[in-house]
Amino acid sequence: MSNVVESLRGGLVVSCQAYPGEPMRHPETMAQLAQAACMGGAVGIRTEGTECVALIRQRLAVPVIGLWKDGDPDDVFITPTLEHARAIAQAGSHVVAVDGTRRLRPDGLTLAQVVDGVHTEGDALVMADCGSLEDAVAATDAGADVLGTTLAGYTPDRDRTEGPDLELISAIAHRLPDVPLLAEGRVHTPTQARQALEAGAFAVVVGTAITHPATITGWFVQALEG
Repeated sequence: MSNVVESLRGGLVVSCQAYPGEPMRHPETMAQLAQAACMGGAVGIRTEGTECVALIRQRLAVPVIGLWKDGDPDDVFITPTLEHARAIAQAGSHVVAVDGTRRLRPDGLTLAQVVDGVHTEGDALVMADCGSLEDAVAATDAGADVLGTTLAGYTPDRDRTEGPDLELISAIAHRLPDVPLLAEGRVHTPTQARQALEAGAFAVVVGTAITHPATITGWFVQALEG
């Protein structure tokens, strides 16, 4: 599985997800988005839900980072329990993304126990979605294979930046140079993606700016109205 991570180096991972109630929230739609992203050069796909993971894994040869959103978005929400993590791994994810913060998990397990549970279940790796440098250090100690800045600005540890948290990306990359770091969160332009890579990210994850038409449309509407 080390080859899976290495194949992401310096590349773009596209997040194909839709919110509940949206017309695009369907496995077939997400799989088609993923296929289109790979045609454009994406080296990996991040997606939510067992059905989307399974279908995208079936259709594409690139690494799939899977997750399961459940619960309160303001709390531990991304693959919150070991049960969720195992289901995502069994669906075919190469990498299982989990909440990598130091907050109490709904099942009462530690992050280390979740990581160990995924590792002993099969070959899947674990990506810890972190909100701070302290989260990243703790997640590395817990055995996470990959780190992400996904939750930067969504926990009390850091203010939410307008674009990607380049300061945090740099801090984690310097503190933990041997752990692959995926820059994720508010990467809205190609320039910002390049800045994230130059700040020390191993790879860059972009979702909304590529795969969420409602938000992209809103950006244009606001500009016209402004």
